[in-house]
Amino acid sequence: MKKIIILRGNSGSGKTTVARALQKKFGYNTMMISQDEIRRNILWVKDGVDTKALPLMIELMKYGYEHCDVVILEGIMYDEWYSPLFKTANELYGMDIYAYYFDIPFEETVRRHNTRDKKQEFGEEDI
Repeated sequence: MKKIIILRGNSGSGKTTVARALQKKFGYNTMMISQDEIRRNILWVKDGVDTKALPLMIELMKYGYEHCDVVILEGIMYDEWYSPLFKTANELYGMDIYAYYFDIPFEETVRRHNTRDKKQEFGEEDI
């Protein structure tokens, strides 16, 4: 049975760490789609309304549905900007969607952010 796991939350909340652990746990044929990886490294685009990352993330999710047992989708992914992605996930996976939101205090988010390599890319006001 195909399934998608969606991990959302603030920057520095542990989404990527958990996504990597899940991918390792599920093993081969588990696809991880990281919003930051696509947006910052592959496309090098800004986030926001009509972000160029959205169409690629949708296509990758479709590919994962066709070719992988498990897809892990992780990122901040604001509802209003990424609703087409969530709509497509619902159309493809139906009841096999497992969605989690990492709700941690802002102070903890800032503390974790300050320990990361990418802390120079954006500051507390951007979190």
